[in-house]
Amino acid sequence: MSNPGVAIIGVGQTVVGEHWGRSLRDLAVDALLSAIRDAGSPRIASLFVGNMMAGELTGQAHLGALVADFAGLRGIEAVRVEAACGSGAAALRLGCMAVGSGAADVVAVVGVEKMTDRPAAEVTASLAMAADGDYEARQGLSFVALNALLMRRYMHEHGVRREEFAPFCINAHRNAVGNAHAMFPFPISADDFSRARMIADPVSLLDSSPVCDGAAAVILASVDTARALGRRAVRVRASAVGTDTIALHDRGDLLELRGAVTSAARAYEQAGVKPADIDFFEVHDAFTILSVLSLEASGFAKRGEAVRLGLDDEIGLDGRIPITTMGGLKARGHPVGATGMYQLVEATLQLRGEAGANQVRNAELGMTQNIGGSGATVVTTILEAVA
Repeated sequence: MSNPGVAIIGVGQTVVGEHWGRSLRDLAVDALLSAIRDAGSPRIASLFVGNMMAGELTGQAHLGALVADFAGLRGIEAVRVEAACGSGAAALRLGCMAVGSGAADVVAVVGVEKMTDRPAAEVTASLAMAADGDYEARQGLSFVALNALLMRRYMHEHGVRREEFAPFCINAHRNAVGNAHAMFPFPISADDFSRARMIADPVSLLDSSPVCDGAAAVILASVDTARALGRRAVRVRASAVGTDTIALHDRGDLLELRGAVTSAARAYEQAGVKPADIDFFEVHDAFTILSVLSLEASGFAKRGEAVRLGLDDEIGLDGRIPITTMGGLKARGHPVGATGMYQLVEATLQLRGEAGANQVRNAELGMTQNIGGSGATVVTTILEAVA
């Protein structure tokens, strides 16, 4: 359980894209130093680096010491955290535990991934390491294929047509237009969605988040320390992890994200809130189907009914439960080990009233959900604006 006195006092992020001329360390250090400046340049005691694939794709492990060294923080405690695509928020949770326990006064957390320098086949194989290596990856099941199985089952079980998923993608791209850090800041139409190239039926190119590079960071401190530093804080009301089977075939119910159910329930309990209290929700829309399953698992829609939230425009910035408010994984981009941190940076900007054209009106309580694998690790974080 996170300490209710832990707060985010600074944020930083790089533009998401294909950074062929910049290294993993460059991206991580840029985001980290930006967050430190935003926090008023406090003394950092510990650093947690969220990352999934640096060893496989860049040949670089030992990221804690590497990033600390090049950020001018040599000598501090610094470690890498890996939880597949949930690595960013998992690192945030460890940072919250460090501050909340009193082990560290001020903690930096950065998520980083460098994916575009390697051939697509190598990236796909590296991503598949988050699945069951023996019974999924080695049988040829990529994550596109796994999510295609989920989407096809959902369509079959609930009588949903593929075109009915379009509003989720349209909403993400519409919101990305207002995000200067997004990879795809342009709108798309329902016709674009219906004509998109199929990758693994029924998952098309527009159902899928892109391969990309990026880094995002936050600085954590106690609320008392934030006040002493004169910084505007966003309180971490809850940070909770839930897990499930890695392999889809081991699950009793394919369409229940049990890890998300568990993680969200624990977060609501920690924060003392319920779904109706949440003003916006940054879902892990690596694939369209995950948005739908996450909304249902987190209590925003009954089973089989989350698609209606998109069709009724309840997920837009002025809707009942705004999601992907800055473009989400689909349009902002999904540099996997950094994704959870991008969600947290964006939620913090919303709660500080600094989201510009994408500002959710009267946002006081925001939730992010970062998913590793096809739901085997789920980290749910609830943030609160502090006056």
